[in-house]
Amino acid sequence: MESIGNSIKQTKLHAFSRLLDIMDELRIKCPWDMKQTMDSLRILTIEETYELSDAILDKNLDDVKEELGDLMLHMVFYARIAEEQNAFDIADALHAVCDKLIKRHPHIYGNVIVKNEEDVKRNWEQIKLSEGKKSVLSGVPKSLPAMIKAYRMQEKTAQIGFEWSCIDDVWAKVEEEIMEFKEVAKTDDMDRKEDEFGDILFSLINYARYAGINPETALERVNIKFKSRFEYIEKNAPKSLSEMTLDEMDALWNAAKKDK
Repeated sequence: MESIGNSIKQTKLHAFSRLLDIMDELRIKCPWDMKQTMDSLRILTIEETYELSDAILDKNLDDVKEELGDLMLHMVFYARIAEEQNAFDIADALHAVCDKLIKRHPHIYGNVIVKNEEDVKRNWEQIKLSEGKKSVLSGVPKSLPAMIKAYRMQEKTAQIGFEWSCIDDVWAKVEEEIMEFKEVAKTDDMDRKEDEFGDILFSLINYARYAGINPETALERVNIKFKSRFEYIEKNAPKSLSEMTLDEMDALWNAAKKDK
């Protein structure tokens, strides 16, 4: 069994080495690859990340494999550019993450005892603070989409005890924020309306987290469902949509619901 494991590992190492070799060659021979910088790759990397997200939501493992490869290429590309600048290379990046994983898993590589996943998360955040992080929230990227950012901030602060005692209290907060929005919605104060509406969204995201629901995934499922049903209306409309009444379109919408 050990020899089989070693063989599989060698196959993986060979594949990674092959990617490094191809990256080196492209960097000195391909006009497009030679021109790229970290800044020019950044947007492309974001796009590739969303493509991986789509593949995961679609549960298409062939696409997941392809998108993982694309993202791996980007990681190697960044490291190659950094190496050219005498900053670091891919080995430095990999050793750094290995060292970090070992340090932040003292229950595996040390003598710390944990009872469950929450203990692991709590230890992780405490170790990050001991490393010089100024805030529990310092690891949340500023450029994250707002919904994901809210979820991650709530998740991180909960790990140090900033948390409601029960889910009923969380829902009470949702209802409180809705009532506050209803009051301000009667006014012309757009700034306050935006603030109060944001409070509703933030509290709903928190409720979703308590309920074990990923709000980003939940909303994307609704987006996909809405797109599918509206395209059904477009496909089956007897006339131009602009000429149809809402009731006529709603009838097709209900037909689309039954068709699925």
